Amino acid sequence: MTRALSTLLVSALFLAGVLASRPVTGAQRPPNFVVVLVDDLGGTDLGCYGSRFYETPNIDRLAKEGLRFTRSYSACTVCSPTRAALLTGKYPARLHVTDWIPGHKRPNARLSPPDWTMYLAHEERTLAEALKSAGYATASIGKWHLGGPEYHPDRHGFDRNVGGYDRGQPPSYFSPYRIPTLADGPAGEFLTDREGEEAVCFMRENRERPFFLYLPHYAVHTPLMGKKEVIEKYRAKVQPGDPQSNPTYAALVESVDDSMGRIMRALDELGLAENTVVVFTSDNGGLLRSTTNLGMRAGKGSTYEGGVRVPLIVRWPGKIRAGRTTDTPAITVDLYPTLIEAAGVKKEPGQVLDGISLLPVLRGQGRPSPRPLYWHYPHYHPGGATPYSAIRDGDYKLLEFYEDGRLELYDLKNDPGEKRNLASERPEKVREFHRRLDQWRREVGAQSPIPNPNYKP
Repeated sequence: MTRALSTLLVSALFLAGVLASRPVTGAQRPPNFVVVLVDDLGGTDLGCYGSRFYETPNIDRLAKEGLRFTRSYSACTVCSPTRAALLTGKYPARLHVTDWIPGHKRPNARLSPPDWTMYLAHEERTLAEALKSAGYATASIGKWHLGGPEYHPDRHGFDRNVGGYDRGQPPSYFSPYRIPTLADGPAGEFLTDREGEEAVCFMRENRERPFFLYLPHYAVHTPLMGKKEVIEKYRAKVQPGDPQSNPTYAALVESVDDSMGRIMRALDELGLAENTVVVFTSDNGGLLRSTTNLGMRAGKGSTYEGGVRVPLIVRWPGKIRAGRTTDTPAITVDLYPTLIEAAGVKKEPGQVLDGISLLPVLRGQGRPSPRPLYWHYPHYHPGGATPYSAIRDGDYKLLEFYEDGRLELYDLKNDPGEKRNLASERPEKVREFHRRLDQWRREVGAQSPIPNPNYKP
C-alpha cells in the first residue's frame, strides 16, 4: 500500500469516527425520556386527579398537554418491587423482588415469607442498559432502594447516580442530607429542589444527544418535612371535614410540583420539549397516615385499590394529542416496552417483558386487546396487607388471601370502593379468575409464603 493511499485510508477512518461520535440531530434523533417516579403519591393526590387540597398546577398542566390515565396501577403495593418492575418490564413475582427492601419482619405471623431477592440482579437488562445501547445518556437522580453499592444505578446502565443508595427514605429533606451518594448543599437546601436542579443540569449537559432521565423522587415518603412557609400556607387552608388535610404532606406534594415545573421550563428553554417524552407516575398508593385516597379502599401496603391505584400522565408534544384521558388499564411493567418502542430499540432475543407497549394508546391509534393485570405480595405490611395475590380483568378484580384461602371478588365499575364482595354471588367468575391467577403464578415462578413454625395467634 502506498503512503498516499495509507494516509487517505487513515483520514477516512478518522472522519467516519468523528461523524459516528457526533450527536444525532433533526429527524434522525430519537426522543428523550424523562420518567418521574414519586414515592407514595396516592392516586388522588393531584388536582387533575380530584384533589381540592393539594396544589399541583405544573403537574396539572402536564396532564392538559398530554394524556392522563384513569385506570393506572403500580406493579406492587410497596416501593422496591415497583421500581424493579419499571426498570425491567417484568412483574415483581417473576423477579422475586416482592417487598420493600429489606422488608417488614413479623416473626410470629401465621406465614413466613419466601426466600425472596433483595436486590436488582445484574442478569436483568434494565431500561437504562437498553437505551444506553442505542446511544442514550442515562442518569438516575433520587431514590434507588434496589440493593447495596454493587447493585447501585451505575451498575445497571446509568452513567450518573445522584442520591441513589440502598435506603428507601431520606434521613432528612433538608441539607445536610446524610445520603452517601449525594453531596450536601447549602444548609437548609430542600432535597426535592436539589433533585430538580440536578435533573436540569443533566438535561442541559446532554441536550445535543438523546437522554434518559430517571427521576425517582424521595418525596413524598416519610419522614414528612416541608418548607415552613409552605406548611403554614396549607395549615391556613384546612377546613373542617376536609378528607385531605395534612399541611406538611401537602407541602411535600407541592415540592414535587415545583420540581416538575422546573423541568418543564428547562425543556422549553433548551428547545427540547417537542422531542421529549415525559412520564409522571407513582410507585404505590398513598400512605393513609399521610393522605386519603379519595373514594378508594385502604392505602399503601394494602390489597385494595388504594394500595395500587396511581397517577399516570404522559406528554409528548406533536405525538400525543393534548388534554386527553383514557380508561385503558395500564401498569408499571408497560413503561419499559412503551419507551423502547418509542426509541426504536428492540428487546434482546429471549428477553421476557410482561408489559405491553402503550404507544398506540398514546398516539390515539386504538386500544390494546383486553388483558389481565396481576399482583403478588407474599408478605405482611404494617399498612394492612397479609400475603395475597390478585388479578384484574375487565371490570372485575379477584383477591386471594394466603392465610385462610379467602377469595374476594369486586366489580370495580359499579363498586370502585370495593365495598361489596361478590364471591358468593358469582362463583363461576371466581373459579375462572382463580384458575387464571394460579396459572399465571406458575408461569412466572411466583414464590409462595410457607407455614411459620413459630406462629403465635
